[in-house]
Amino acid sequence: MSNMDVIYQKVHFRHDPRWSAITGPSADDVVLCVACVIEMMESKDVSCVRKSVALAGVGGVLKRSPGAIKELLSQDTRVCLHFIASLLGMLRSSEDSATLEQGIQVLVHLLLELQSKQFVQDVLNDIHTQLSQQASVRGFLPIFTFLGKLVDALPALPQTLACHHVSLLEWLSVGLQYPDEVLKASVCYILRRVWEVPAATQSLPTPLRDSMARAVLHTLHHASTPQLTINCLGLLKQMLQLGEVVSVLMNCRTELVPDEGSADWPSSQYCSLPLVLKKLLLSGDELLQVASARCMAAVLVHSPSQYCPQFIQADLPEFLFERLSSSSSEAMLWSTYGCLLLLAEESLFFSQCHTVYGIEPLVRSLKDVLKLTNLEVQKQGLQLLTVILDRQPAAVRLFPTSMGFVGVAEVVLSGVSSPCLRVATHAARAATALLRLQHQSSPVQYKELKKIVGAIITRCTELPVPITTRQSTTGVPGPKPTNQASKAGSFLLQALVCFQESCRLAEQCSSEPSLKENAFTAPNQQRKDSLEALCLSLLRSCDTVLIPTVTRLCEQAPSSQVLQHFFSILSYQFTLLPSLMPLFALKLASSGFIRLVLEHKAALCSGNRNSGLNAACCDLLLKLCKCLLSQPASSHQQDVEEQLGLLEASLLSLCSRLAEWPSLLTDASGTPRATQHCLISLLHIAQLHGDRLLPEPMLFSCMVAVLCSMPEPGDALVPLCVLRSALYLLAVCHDKSPELDWAPLNSISKALSPCPFPSLYTHHPALLHFVFRYPELSDHFGQPLLTLWLSHQPQPGREDQAEPALGVNSSSSSSSSSSSALQAVLDKNPNVTLTLMTLVVSGDERLAERALSELRCLLQARGGSDGALPTLLRPALLQLLQRLACHSTGSSQGPGPSAPSALPLILQLLCLMQTAPSAASEMDGTDFKLLFHVSNLAGKLKANNNETLLPALNYLYCCLALSPPHCSDRAVSMLLCNTGLMEQIQALLDLSSSSSFSSPPSSLLSCARLLLSSLIILQHTHSAQVHRCVRVDLGAMVQLLSCGKRHADNLSLACLVRLLQAMLDVELASPLLQLEEGAVGVRQRPLQPVDSALHPLGSHGAHALVAALHGLLLQKQEGLLSVSVNCLRSLMGFLHKRCPSTALHVASQPWGRFLLYSLLNSGESLLQHPAILALLTLLLQAGSGVVQWDPELEQVLSAVERTGVDKLRPSAAHTLKELLTQVQHSTSLTPPSEQHTLRATALLESLDRLPSPEPAQNSVLRQGELSYCSLDVTVNTGCYRE
Repeated sequence: MSNMDVIYQKVHFRHDPRWSAITGPSADDVVLCVACVIEMMESKDVSCVRKSVALAGVGGVLKRSPGAIKELLSQDTRVCLHFIASLLGMLRSSEDSATLEQGIQVLVHLLLELQSKQFVQDVLNDIHTQLSQQASVRGFLPIFTFLGKLVDALPALPQTLACHHVSLLEWLSVGLQYPDEVLKASVCYILRRVWEVPAATQSLPTPLRDSMARAVLHTLHHASTPQLTINCLGLLKQMLQLGEVVSVLMNCRTELVPDEGSADWPSSQYCSLPLVLKKLLLSGDELLQVASARCMAAVLVHSPSQYCPQFIQADLPEFLFERLSSSSSEAMLWSTYGCLLLLAEESLFFSQCHTVYGIEPLVRSLKDVLKLTNLEVQKQGLQLLTVILDRQPAAVRLFPTSMGFVGVAEVVLSGVSSPCLRVATHAARAATALLRLQHQSSPVQYKELKKIVGAIITRCTELPVPITTRQSTTGVPGPKPTNQASKAGSFLLQALVCFQESCRLAEQCSSEPSLKENAFTAPNQQRKDSLEALCLSLLRSCDTVLIPTVTRLCEQAPSSQVLQHFFSILSYQFTLLPSLMPLFALKLASSGFIRLVLEHKAALCSGNRNSGLNAACCDLLLKLCKCLLSQPASSHQQDVEEQLGLLEASLLSLCSRLAEWPSLLTDASGTPRATQHCLISLLHIAQLHGDRLLPEPMLFSCMVAVLCSMPEPGDALVPLCVLRSALYLLAVCHDKSPELDWAPLNSISKALSPCPFPSLYTHHPALLHFVFRYPELSDHFGQPLLTLWLSHQPQPGREDQAEPALGVNSSSSSSSSSSSALQAVLDKNPNVTLTLMTLVVSGDERLAERALSELRCLLQARGGSDGALPTLLRPALLQLLQRLACHSTGSSQGPGPSAPSALPLILQLLCLMQTAPSAASEMDGTDFKLLFHVSNLAGKLKANNNETLLPALNYLYCCLALSPPHCSDRAVSMLLCNTGLMEQIQALLDLSSSSSFSSPPSSLLSCARLLLSSLIILQHTHSAQVHRCVRVDLGAMVQLLSCGKRHADNLSLACLVRLLQAMLDVELASPLLQLEEGAVGVRQRPLQPVDSALHPLGSHGAHALVAALHGLLLQKQEGLLSVSVNCLRSLMGFLHKRCPSTALHVASQPWGRFLLYSLLNSGESLLQHPAILALLTLLLQAGSGVVQWDPELEQVLSAVERTGVDKLRPSAAHTLKELLTQVQHSTSLTPPSEQHTLRATALLESLDRLPSPEPAQNSVLRQGELSYCSLDVTVNTGCYRE
C-alpha cells in the first residue's frame, strides 16, 4: 500500500505540477502530490481509509526516498507550513486509531527530515494555540502522543519546551487533572522526558515546578491503570532528583478526593508521599514495589535526617522488611536494601524496634542472596546487616536466643567464604559488628564465634600476593597497586579489625563469670564451647596466620592502620591467656618483634603522626617486656616495676630510628637521662632474647661511654636495673670488641662498686668471661660473681641415683651448659680455680658442693692432658687440710662433733686429682704430705662418719693403686705404720660382720676391702713392716659369697672377691692379716693331710669357695665375671702349690660342665667375653676333662668366625689367643677331626697378624661415690702355675 501513488484524482488536475514528484526506483515509481495530500487531510469527504492509505504512501516515500518531500516543500515555506498544519489538524479531527498512528509517524518523520527548528517552533505554537482555544484537553490525546514521540526523536526539544514554551508545559500539567488516564499517562511521559534533562529542569519556573510536583503526587495517588502508574512513577523519580522538589513533595498534603460513585472521604484526611509510596509497596506488582522503593531512596538520599522520620512514622520499614522475606527479585532486594540503609541512618529507625522485627527476614533474605550471582546485591545486603548490628542500641537485644545468633553467624560465614573479596570484606565488617557483647545470645555461642574468626583467618591465608593497603608507607610513591591487591589489602585490614573485636569480646566475657562458660553445654563438649577454647583459638590463629601474613605485608608496604590493629591484637593476647604468655613472649622476642615494633614506630609515628599506632606500639612493648622480665628464670623480680616505669616514662616520646640510638646514648648532655635509661633497658631485653638492635662493637662502645659518664654516687641515683643492663650488654658484646684500657675499666669499676653485686648480676656465661677477662674487674667482683653463678646453677644430682654397671667409666659424662660456661672460663684462666677452692671451704654446704662439682668437671676434662692444674691445686689443698686437721682431732674420742663439712669435699677433690692420669706418673713431697694428712684424718674419724671416711679411704686406695712402683714402697710403709688407719679398717670389717643396724654403707665397705687388698699385695711385694695386723674372718667371707649374695650389691661382692684374690695371691700368709677360720675351719683334730696342706682354708673351704665363685659366674654380671675368674685362677694356683690332687679334683667336678653349658648358651656376647675365654683356658691348664671340643670349643670357634677376629676387643683377642695356644698344647684334648685343628690354627694365625695390643693402663673407673682401678676388675692372663 505504501507503493501506491499519493494522488487525489478529483482535484489533482487543478494542482501545479511542481508540487508533484515521481519518487523511488524505476520499477516502483510512486507519484506524490503534496497538494493532494493537503486537500485529503483537510477534507471531511475523504474517508479515513483513504487518508490512511495516503499517509502510508507519504511515509513510504519518506523512508524510500529521503529528501524527496523536503525538496518539494522547500519550494515554498508557506506550503510546507500548510502541509504540517494539515497533518496536525488531522490528528485532532480523525478518530481512527490507525490513521492517527500513521499521521503521527509521518509528522515526526517529516519534522526530522526537514531539520528546521522554526518548523518545530511553529508546531509547538500551533499546539499551544489549539490548547488555548479549548476549555478542556479532551481530544488532545493524539497531539500529546505525537508530542511524546517528538520529544523522543528530538533530544533538544525538552530544553526548548522549558525555555520557550512554558505556557505549553502549564497546559500539559493541567492535563494531569483530566479524568482520562491514558491522556494523563501521555502527559506524564512528556513531562518525564523534560525532567530527564537537568538543564531543562533548572530552567522551569519554580511555581510551575512545584505545581507539577503536586499534580504528579495527586495523579499517582489516584492512578488506577498500570500505564499511568508506571509513567507517573517515572516522572516522580526524575522529580525526586531535585532537592527543592523533594522538599515540596514531602511537605505536600494532598486532600483525598473520592472517585465518582464512592463514598465521601472526611475532609481532614490527606495523602502524603510516604503514604502513596507505601500503597504502591503494598501492591502485588513487583515492578511497582521496586519503583516505590527507589523513589523512597531518591527522597532519603537528599537528607536522611530530615525525611526519615516521616517514612518511619508511616511504618514503611516494616513493609520493606516484609518485601525482603517475600521477594527473590534481585532488583527488588537491591532497592529494598538501599532504602533500608538510608532509613537506618535515623535513630528513630532503631528506637521503634523496626530492627527487632526485621532482623529475621533480613537474615533469611541474605541466606538466599548469597546463593545468587549478583555481587552488588550481596554487598548491599551485608552492608545493611552491618549498619543494623553497628547502630543497634545496647538496651535492645537482637538475639535473645541462640537460634537467631546462629542464623546470622551462618550468613556471615557464607559471606566470608564468597569468591568475591569485596563481598567477603563486607561480611567481615558484619562479623566485626556481630562480635560485640550486646549482640551475644544467652548463653554465649563461643563455638560459633570460633567458626567466624576461623573462617576470616583462613581466608587471610588465601589472599593473593602482593597485598596492598590503601595507605602509603612513608610517603614515597610506589607502583600503583592492582585492583586485586587493593581488594586483598582491604580484606586484610577488615580481618584485623574483626580479630581485634573478637579479642575485645573475649576480654569482656572473661571479666563476667556468668559468661565464661556455657551452663547448658554437655560436659564432654564444655571445652569446645567455652571462653578458654575461644582464647586458645585466637592465640593459635594469631601465631600461625596473622603474624606471618602481616609481617610479610609490612616488608613490602607498611600501613599504620594495619599495624595499629595488629599490635593491639598482640597486646590483647597477654590479657586473655596469661598462663601461656611466657612462651608466647619468648617466641615474639626471639623472632625480632622488639625491633619490628621499634622500627615501625620510628618510621610512622615521628613528628606526632599516627598517635593511635604510637599508643599501640607502646602498649605492646610494655606488656611484652613485663612478661619477659617476669619470667620465673629471672633473678630480679623485685625491680620489674621499676624497669617498666623507666620504659613507660619515655617510650611514648621515643620515635628515633635505631641508627640514631648510639648518638642518643653517647650524648650525655643533650639526651635526657630517662631516655638513655629507656634505651638501655630495651637493648638489654632485646639482647637477652637474641634480638640485636645494634651491632655488638657499637653497642659495646656505647655502654662504655654510658658507664664512664655516670654521675658520682652522691650526685644522682642511677637505677640498679640500668646498671645491671649496661653490665650485661658490656659482657655479651666484649668478645667482638677491642681490649679496654685502664681508664675505662677504672670508670666501670667505680660506677659498679657502690652497688651490691647481686643487684647487678645476670646469670649469663658472657658475664663470667667479661669479668675474668680483666684482672681489674675480677679482683673486685670475681668471688661474688662465682658465688652467684654457682648459686643459680641447678642442684647437682646424686651420682648414685643412676649407677652405671661395674666396670663402665662414668667420669666422662657431659656437663650442663651452665657448667660448660664456667669450665671455659677455668680453661682460659686457671687461677679462677683458687677462687673456687675458697668457695669449697666457705661453710655453705650447697655452694661448696657445686664448686667441687665444677672442679671435678675441670679435672676430668683436663687431668690427663694438663699437669699444671693438679700442681696448682695440691698446695692449696694441703694448706686446707693442715688448717682443718685440728678440727678433726677430737672426732675419734667420744661422741664429739663430726669433721667440718668442707673436709669431705676436699677429700673428694683430692680423689679427683689423684685419679687423673697425670697423677700416676710421679709422687712428690706434696703428694706424700697429702697422703700423710689424709691417713691421719682417716684414722681419727669415727667409723660411722661415712661422708668423710669414704673419700679419705678412696683417696688412700687410689694413691696405692696408681702410684708408680718406685713410690709404692714408701706409700705402703706410710700407711702400714699408721695404726689408727689399720684400726679404722678393722672397725669397718667388724661392723660389716656384725648383725647390728650400724653396718657401714656398701660403698664404704667396698672401699675398705679394696684398700686392704692393695695393702696386702704391696706389703707382700715390698716386704714392708707391719705395725698392726688386721683380723679377717675367712669363713665369714666365703659364707657371704655363698649365702649372702642376694642381700649384697654387685660392687660389694666384687670388692670382697678382690680381697679374697689378694689373700690367695699371698697364699693366705701375710703378716698384715690375722686369719680366722670361722665356718670353713676343720673341727677335727688332728688335721687330715689335705686339710693340713690347705690350712687355714681347708678342703671344705676350698670346695665351698669354688662353689661360691661358680654361683657368681652364673649371675652373668659384667663386673662379677672378671673378678670371679681372677679369684678362681688365684685359688687354683693356691691349690696347685699346696695340694695338686685337690686342684685337679676341683677342676674336674661334674658341675663344671653345667657351668660352661649355662655360660656358653647365654648369648653371642658371652661366647666372646674375655672372662669366659679365660675360664676355658684355666680349666684346660688344670688338665680337667670338663672342656671338650664339642660343644664348648666348637661354640666359641663358630662365634668368633661369625664375628671376625678383627672386631674382637683387645682383651678378648688376647684371651682367645691364650685359649687356642692352650688347646694346641693340651694332650688330653683330642680334636674330632683334622678340620677342627685347621680351624683353630687358622684363627690363631689371624690373631697373630693383629697388631700388638698396648699394655693395659691402670685407669680409674667410677661407680657412684667410689673410684676404683680398672686392673682390679680386668681378667688376668697367664698360667696359674707360674
